[in-house]
Amino acid sequence: MNKYKVILFDLDGTLSDPKIGITKSVQYALQKMGIDEPNIDKLECFIGPPLHVSFAEYYGFNEENTQKAIDYYRERFKDTGMFENKLYSNIPLLLKTLKEQQYTLVVATSKPTIFSEQILKYFNIDQYFELVVGSNLDGTRSSKTEIIQYILDMYNEQRLDDFVMIGDRKHDIIGANNSGIDSIGVTYGFGSFKELNETNPTYIVNSVDEIKDILIASKVK
Repeated sequence: MNKYKVILFDLDGTLSDPKIGITKSVQYALQKMGIDEPNIDKLECFIGPPLHVSFAEYYGFNEENTQKAIDYYRERFKDTGMFENKLYSNIPLLLKTLKEQQYTLVVATSKPTIFSEQILKYFNIDQYFELVVGSNLDGTRSSKTEIIQYILDMYNEQRLDDFVMIGDRKHDIIGANNSGIDSIGVTYGFGSFKELNETNPTYIVNSVDEIKDILIASKVK
């Protein structure tokens, strides 16, 4: 088993459950665009992928309308939606344990960096992360492959097998595969076992405690 050194965590669906904040902000944006979607469960597909991808894929918006929808989304998200969010059970304990074990912890998310940093501070877990890498507000650096590669470049003294990406959606695993690093898919977020398994992660786990078991075991071998 590999002895990892740098642990990359997705944010939404991996560290925290952002369903209410994200889906209600998408709902708000759609209403502004003249679309009524009363069932927020149908908007879970927006959790994880970049917004510009989801608005285009699920509602057929062109580039101009996608940007309008994102602007409306952020109107609500930055004031309210960001904080309609909750940490998954045992995440603070996991992060504390990993930090004590001398791991370097990094957030790798498609959410804009500025919002991600605020969320980590809100939950008082920002102290555990050496680096937070998200997308830019203009939509650049939004794919998980780009985000992971940016992190690898920042830690270029490390070997690829020193890294592992932890996430709940196929985009996290595909990004890790494209970058040549290991991955842990988590089923407690918003990606199904089927979605994750089809992208061939190194591991699939069902709980936060299982993440700890893998990483602590790798440390002592």
